[in-house]
Amino acid sequence: MEARGFIFPRQRQVLFLFLFWGVSLAGSGFGRYSVTEETDRGSFVVNLAKDLGLAEGELAARGTRVVSDGNKQYLLLDSHTGNLLTNEKLDREKLCGPKEPCMLYFQILMDDPFQIYRVQLRVRDINDHSPVFQDKETVLKISENTAEGTVFRLERAQDPDGGPNGIQNYTISPNSFFHVKIGGSDEGVIYPELVLDKALDREEQGEFSLTLTALDGGSPPRSGTSTIGIVILDVNDNAPQFAQALYETQTPENSPIGFLIFKVSAEDIDSGVNAEVSYSFFDASENIRTTFQINPFSGEIFLRELLDYELVNSYEINIQAMDGGGLSAICRVLVEVLDTNDNAPELIISSLSNSVAENSPETVLAVFKINDRDSGENGKMVCYIQENLPFLLKHSVENFYILMTEGALDRESRAAYNITITVTDLGTPRLKTEHNITVLVSDVNDNAPTFTQTFYTLFVRENNSPALHIGSVSATDRDSGTNAQVTYSLLPPQDPHQPVASLVSINADNGHLFALRSLDYEALQAFEFHVGAADRGSPALNSEALVRVLVLDANDNSPFVLYPLQNGSAPCTELVPRAAEPGYLVTKVVAVDGDSGQNAWLSYQLLKATEPGLFGVWAHNGEVRTARLLSERDAAKHRLVVLVKDNGEPPRSATTTLHVLLVEGFSQPYLPLPEAAPAQVEADSLTVYLVVALASVSSLFLFSVLLFVAVRLCRRSRAASVGRCSVSEGPFPGHLVDMSGAGTLSQSYQYKVCLTGGPGTSEFKFLKPIISDIQTQGPGRKDEQNSTFRNSFGFNIQ
Repeated sequence: MEARGFIFPRQRQVLFLFLFWGVSLAGSGFGRYSVTEETDRGSFVVNLAKDLGLAEGELAARGTRVVSDGNKQYLLLDSHTGNLLTNEKLDREKLCGPKEPCMLYFQILMDDPFQIYRVQLRVRDINDHSPVFQDKETVLKISENTAEGTVFRLERAQDPDGGPNGIQNYTISPNSFFHVKIGGSDEGVIYPELVLDKALDREEQGEFSLTLTALDGGSPPRSGTSTIGIVILDVNDNAPQFAQALYETQTPENSPIGFLIFKVSAEDIDSGVNAEVSYSFFDASENIRTTFQINPFSGEIFLRELLDYELVNSYEINIQAMDGGGLSAICRVLVEVLDTNDNAPELIISSLSNSVAENSPETVLAVFKINDRDSGENGKMVCYIQENLPFLLKHSVENFYILMTEGALDRESRAAYNITITVTDLGTPRLKTEHNITVLVSDVNDNAPTFTQTFYTLFVRENNSPALHIGSVSATDRDSGTNAQVTYSLLPPQDPHQPVASLVSINADNGHLFALRSLDYEALQAFEFHVGAADRGSPALNSEALVRVLVLDANDNSPFVLYPLQNGSAPCTELVPRAAEPGYLVTKVVAVDGDSGQNAWLSYQLLKATEPGLFGVWAHNGEVRTARLLSERDAAKHRLVVLVKDNGEPPRSATTTLHVLLVEGFSQPYLPLPEAAPAQVEADSLTVYLVVALASVSSLFLFSVLLFVAVRLCRRSRAASVGRCSVSEGPFPGHLVDMSGAGTLSQSYQYKVCLTGGPGTSEFKFLKPIISDIQTQGPGRKDEQNSTFRNSFGFNIQ
């Protein structure tokens, strides 16, 4: 076994240079190696790494592989050691027949950069076959008048070995009449010829039995024998004659069995039995005898077995014509097999990758070779793939093609491609081969989660239970697998003083939002926060959305009466002159409600009266007016109980008590009420008291107004929700409160109002008094409210 390095003869060296991703691919010249036939599987041929001048491990790193021209892989490559080994026992006779030298062709493919080396392997013959004669016994009839020196050609032996191990010599057993000489053809084939040394005499010896021995050139030589029986005939002086020594004919390879190939004919001018000619194959190989048959009487040659142009494209048949006297003649018939398009193209995959990452640049998916065993137009091929696919088919060296992506792919647009590689020949009819490749586009985390809405509005009613589910956010990710798994979180607030984390929480898996504690509308009407959605890709991508939570008011605050004061001190008495006309404004009941909307719409009604029918309360503004003219018979002192009720569901209410004193004039001495301790004061003292009280209250009121205006201006800069109007959806009812000062009310009250935006209405509603920053924060804020009001007016409200 020997290995020779690469040889680059000038007449055979070819340089292929083309651009492939900026990498040069070159087809090298032939590398020639040899191996002896019949060596065991795994026998060493050559170390490719050393022969190619590559470093250790570079063959494996570059994905080196061996591709044979045929469908069978005769060699295998150990990419770790770089050794090229036989994949099976090689039989030169099966691979190449008698052809010498016996050459096998294959390619060495390497990636990064892509290179192809063309290599030929010579299978060296060993002397493993002995010469064999087709006929173990041959009868040769020779006329007794045959002249000395006449040559008789004998059938040659067959030896599958080639070259020096083929047949080199023939010998014959010792005798005094014949010897053997070696003849040769133009193709280099030798054959034995029997030479007559001296005249024959049938009467002296009518038969001979000689042993013909064929010797090959092996060491030691092998031999084969055949018995030559010679029969001496009486004189038959005319042998059959063919019209031509060589006949040529053509037949298609798809000819059926029994098809007439050709007809030969020979004439013999003798008469009788000596003129009767019979035909037979002469010196024919086993292949010819199994493929053709000849009619011995007519000389017609028929097809015995189907032809295959790809296996054998021509036959040379020797035909012997022998007359009845034993004389013969030989001619040759050359049968040329015509190719038909009976072989579809072949596609042999050398390397294949069924997956490609999206967003990848041009990527090689497959390297394959096409082949057609037919010839001429039948062997020419066209290779293509479907249109409208982001893939390219590029021709490489010889019949190699490269399937690659045209550019970056997008898995979200299409996750898989079915590519059909079609190879069509140019024969008639055209034959084609299709090979399907499924390419999967693997996901890359190139899409951030997307919320179904960029802004979410959630509603929750105040006084909710902790851990209440108040809504959900949802985001989707167009990626797949872990790249599409979304995790939700609360983002840090832009305002560090906003305690979002103490108000809500979010389920990281499904985006459900929960209120962590009970909310109070009077303390917090609305708040906003950002939620984030992040996938689990690497690196992770995220997005965010804004969530606004609106707290809905519940009727959890009862009306609070501002006037008359309900502080448990001596009640305030309203004075009404007896000369007052019907509808005279006695006083006005002033009340507020910490709730909003319809929960803060207040209505008034007279619940109890000392003398029913004398006074009335207007339901929409709380004004207490006289219902009729006063008379002398009416009692001087009256006690009125007024009910203040909101419009919530269920409604809440509060009551207040008014004391009315009927006088002839405001100069009439003050009459104490039954509930007050009797006091005997003079009219002048009472007048002074009233003047001082009114002055004090007015001064306190003015100071309180200035103080609370300053406080509210400061608070507005901190919280946008404080002092904001809450407007209900529909128009306000007609019984809204008017707080303009009238009658004997010692102070006038101002309220901020908010007009509704509904069409066809101009109603308004009092929302908050500027006199006091009273926001009902729930039961826990009552003392603070009382303290605030007490500091403003100097009275204690219970």
